[in-house]
Amino acid sequence: MMNAIHISADACQNDPGRTARQQVVASLKRGKKSVSMTESVEELDQRKFSQLLAAVGRDRDIEAFETIFKYYGPKVRAYMAKLARDGQAAEELMQETMLAVWNKAEQFDPTRGNVSSWIFTIARNLRIDAFRREKRPTFDPTDPAFVPDDVPPADIEFETRQEADRLRRAMETLPPEQLELLKMSFYREASHSMIAAELGLPMGTVKSRIRLAFAKLRAALEERA
Repeated sequence: MMNAIHISADACQNDPGRTARQQVVASLKRGKKSVSMTESVEELDQRKFSQLLAAVGRDRDIEAFETIFKYYGPKVRAYMAKLARDGQAAEELMQETMLAVWNKAEQFDPTRGNVSSWIFTIARNLRIDAFRREKRPTFDPTDPAFVPDDVPPADIEFETRQEADRLRRAMETLPPEQLELLKMSFYREASHSMIAAELGLPMGTVKSRIRLAFAKLRAALEERA
């Protein structure tokens, strides 16, 4: 049941020498409640914290944030300690929560809920994210499963040597003029036009000889496969 609060007339008057934020902070520190006769203590606190949070979002008011931090920091830490059962993790999550409160203060909408619910929703979401990170295995780039072998497997190395031997023997069967063009094209990476200019051959002759060389290599390799 909500506690009804009776307020004296002088306690309801604002000090003209203070800003609205200073009056809110001072009121919270004194514990005085300048509210209607039917407003509860909890409603009063949430209304004043809503004003403080608005000052943080609007003006980046550090003193207002300090007041929010001092009140909610220990509560969030206790909440995190209960969930995480780890004092250091609870402290880190509390700091993450309060940092998010500072960064997102302008997003708070008092028509959609009170400050306490808003802050603990942030805390709960951060705790869920932390829990998911704990459960997800960390990628280890040094894991043998992800590191290629320095030396290829014996069967692969044997097949590679066999392929190289077959290619070498097949190239030995090519006519010298075709072998020369093939070496210039692939070992020196010379273009057809460069080969034609260097050897003084027509472009058609160069292309024809390389095409014939490929056909003979293919046939030779297929016979030995």
